[in-house]
Amino acid sequence: MNSTSAEASLYELRLVCPQSQVESLSDALQALDALSVSVEDADAHTDAEQALFGEPGMPAPRDGWERSVVLALFSDQSQALEASRILQAQAFFDGCTLQGVSAIADQDWVRLTQAQFTPLEITQNFWIVPSWHQLPPAAIHSIVLDPGLAFGTGTHPTTRMCLSWIARNALPDTVLDYGCGSGILAIAAAKFGAREVCAVDIDPAAVQATLENSTNNRVALSAGLPDVAAGRYALVVANILSSPLKVLAPLLCSLTQSGGRLLLSGILERQAEELQAAYAHYCQLQVVDSQDGWILMSATLE
Repeated sequence: MNSTSAEASLYELRLVCPQSQVESLSDALQALDALSVSVEDADAHTDAEQALFGEPGMPAPRDGWERSVVLALFSDQSQALEASRILQAQAFFDGCTLQGVSAIADQDWVRLTQAQFTPLEITQNFWIVPSWHQLPPAAIHSIVLDPGLAFGTGTHPTTRMCLSWIARNALPDTVLDYGCGSGILAIAAAKFGAREVCAVDIDPAAVQATLENSTNNRVALSAGLPDVAAGRYALVVANILSSPLKVLAPLLCSLTQSGGRLLLSGILERQAEELQAAYAHYCQLQVVDSQDGWILMSATLE
C-alpha cells in the first residue's frame, strides 16, 4: 500500500480483474461508499488494447475488457484500505489483483474533465468545439457543444457521418431531425443553409438540450416531441437505432416530400439488407458512407 501525499484529499483503490468480475466489483465498491468507480482497459496502449463501442444511446456490448482496471475513489485512506480488505475476502475476488491504494493530490477536477474533450474535426473547415476551447484557425464553420445528458456530441461514427454529409451537400429549405438528441444535426443543417429546421425527440430532456444548444449557436429552429413534426420535409435525418428505424419506416417516409431525401444512420454494416427490406415499399436505400463498422444510408423518395 502506498501513500504519496499527506495533503491528499482523495484515495484511489486500484484493482485488476477479468471481464466477468467487473460488475460484481463495481457493485461492491459502490456498496462500500466509494465516491466514484471507473473501469479502464488494463491493456490500453499495447497491442492487446480493445475498443468497446455500443450502438448510439445504448451501453457497450460488454461490461469490460478481457482485463480491466477498476478504480475507486474514497474520501480517506482508512476507508479505502478497509474496502480492499473486505473485497479480498469475497469469493468473487478470485482472479482479481489488488494493485494498491494511492493518495490523490488536490486537483482541478473540472479542468481535468474538460481536457478530455477537444475540438473535433468533421471536415477540414467544419469543427465541433467545446465552449471552453478556442476555435481552430481552420474552423470556417463550427458548432459549440458541450458534453451533456443528450446523445450526440459528434464523436460517434454515426453522428460524424451525418455531419459530414450535411457539410458536403447542398441542403434544401426544410429539414427534419427525427431523434435529435443534443440537436447537433439540426443545428448543423441550420448552419449549412436550411431555412426551416424542425428537431423532434421522445425525450423531453433532449428537446430542452436542443433548444439550449441552438440558442448557444445562434441558429433558429423549432424543437419538440414527435407530434410537432407537421407536413412534409425536403430532407429527413434520423440517427437512431436500426430496430426503431425499421418500425418508423412508414412514418419517416410519410414525413419526406416527393423528391425529398431520407438520411438514416445508427446502422451496423451487417444490418444494411434489413433496412433496405424494411424501406423497399417506399424507396431504395443505398449505403453512402461507412466508418468503423457503421453505415450511413440514403434514398430519394418518389
